[in-house]
Amino acid sequence: MLMKVKRTTIQDIADKTGYSKTAVSFAFNSPSRISKEAVEAILKAAEELDYIPDPMARNFSLGKHMSLGFLLPQRVEYTLMNPYMQEVMRGIAEVCQEHGYMLTLIPPLHSSVIEAVKNATVDGIITLGLAIDKNIKGILRQRQMPIVAIDGSFDDEIHSVSVDDVSAAELQLSKVLEKGHRDIAIISLPEDAYAKRNSEAESVVKKRKKGYMKALEKYSMSLSDLTLVSTETTLQDGINAARTILKEKSPTCFVTMSDAVALGIIEVLDELNLNISVIGFDGIEEDGFHTRRLTTIHQSGKEKGMRSAEVLFSLINGEQAPIKTLIPYYFSEGTTLKEAL
Repeated sequence: MLMKVKRTTIQDIADKTGYSKTAVSFAFNSPSRISKEAVEAILKAAEELDYIPDPMARNFSLGKHMSLGFLLPQRVEYTLMNPYMQEVMRGIAEVCQEHGYMLTLIPPLHSSVIEAVKNATVDGIITLGLAIDKNIKGILRQRQMPIVAIDGSFDDEIHSVSVDDVSAAELQLSKVLEKGHRDIAIISLPEDAYAKRNSEAESVVKKRKKGYMKALEKYSMSLSDLTLVSTETTLQDGINAARTILKEKSPTCFVTMSDAVALGIIEVLDELNLNISVIGFDGIEEDGFHTRRLTTIHQSGKEKGMRSAEVLFSLINGEQAPIKTLIPYYFSEGTTLKEAL
């Protein structure tokens, strides 16, 4: 049977050194508030007693949790299946590390984003693809917690990081139309998680559809002329969507709002030996993922993560930060978009 070892406390250090508990606390959290001699004596005693500061107590004394929260639009397992989401998290984590912070993943709690925000033990929140309604804003105001939105429904009150989704989507579909494709299947992202159906908020999906409509107008076409379906953003979702569409139609090109979905579609096309074009959106190939030379609209997930974390740290520190941060995008030509047959 293992013996329970008594944890060394700041009272033990105070007893050993003759300094007060307050002075011991200052030695670890605010050493400038006591003499250099006191700090040295307290730290030496702590080492001799094998004292490890309680991080929760330390954070309480600092008034900070020393962690940023990444509020997920879906369950953790689905998020981690998307290479683009991994890149966003990598960017956030790198900036957190520079500031000595941890990154906490926050999935919806009991299917409720509001409950997740209420209970998150973090100093600020970054969202991705989430609608931030008045209820969430109210909780954030009560907790005095800053928030930055990546690819969500945002307004002039919410700091945001994104690409110009309207122009990027217009470029994506224009490249397809220029190749002569007219029988096109668009695989959309799901609408913003937890967004109300009648919301007037300009979600990423609405913006990209607006870009598609602008591209189609040049050819006297509309979205109703195309096949349009919505799916989650995993490889398996792309596989399922391709199989479902190919049972009823034979498009000459699949246009997707996610590279992960595009890769799933390519798997099905290879399996069936079909020569159908595919174009994605994200650019995960150039962020270190093999995508079989997928033609795509490149936007750096890592840069989105880094910029959002930098903005959030500015807000946490009481500094000014731009309300809207736009990152660049560009057309990345691979081998999966060909002339229409």
